[in-house]
Amino acid sequence: MKIIDARDITQLIRAMCISANIDADPAIRAHLEAIHEQESDGPAKNALGMIIENMDIATRERLPMCQDTGQVVVFVELGQNVHIKGNLSDAIHEGVRQGYKEGYLRASVVGDPLKRHNTQDNTPAVIHYNVVPGSHLTIDVLPKGTGAENKSALTMLTPSQGLAGIEAFVLETVRKAGASACPPFFIGIGIGGTLEKAALMSKQALALDINHANPDPDWATFERNMLTKIDELGIGAMGLKGNKTAMGVNVLTYPTHIGGLPVAVNISCHVSRHRSVTL
Repeated sequence: MKIIDARDITQLIRAMCISANIDADPAIRAHLEAIHEQESDGPAKNALGMIIENMDIATRERLPMCQDTGQVVVFVELGQNVHIKGNLSDAIHEGVRQGYKEGYLRASVVGDPLKRHNTQDNTPAVIHYNVVPGSHLTIDVLPKGTGAENKSALTMLTPSQGLAGIEAFVLETVRKAGASACPPFFIGIGIGGTLEKAALMSKQALALDINHANPDPDWATFERNMLTKIDELGIGAMGLKGNKTAMGVNVLTYPTHIGGLPVAVNISCHVSRHRSVTL
């Protein structure tokens, strides 16, 4: 039995919130540099250069890469042989509170969807738990900005609409997002399960490495094809009609009902903040 003190988790969450908002993910940064090098359109190339420069300034000055420092989404994979000494949910919320206070990150969470009173510390986080065999605890932290989140979408297709229906929905969702969601995008797609499962998978897909390829070769081909077709929309970096509209597409799937085909598309802006740790 592995014992983990909840106070240690609080400190990890605190550090992950600060780092995710200030330090660019190396894989995301590498994609942006490659896109910048290959971009032939002048305005889009300039925009990519400014995006990369902004990342450098954020790291050097210890400032957020974007003023919208997101609502924190946390995925917890908890091994059955792990015992948390203390309350795990409380520890996560406290880590978010400390991180956003001490990191001088914008508090963007309101306590009631209509009354709109700011909670002042960006809590509560949105936490998803998955209990698995083993003696490990894996935590993924995604501070998700609402500009891109607002452009995400879900639909309930019929099975007869098939792959063509999925492709059409993804492309229409990205087209509608346009410049408003700050491309080039990282796009997560959830297919199957039920309404809420598809939505959850689309967010989980953004916690995967941007270079991840679906282990099923058919879905891996779908990911590559969708990336090409999204680029062909011609939206480009920051909507300036460059060659690249997306950096990556990750797909997660789940068994579904014979009468359904749920599809969710979760769009992440070019910052695509994410940190992961395994204890």
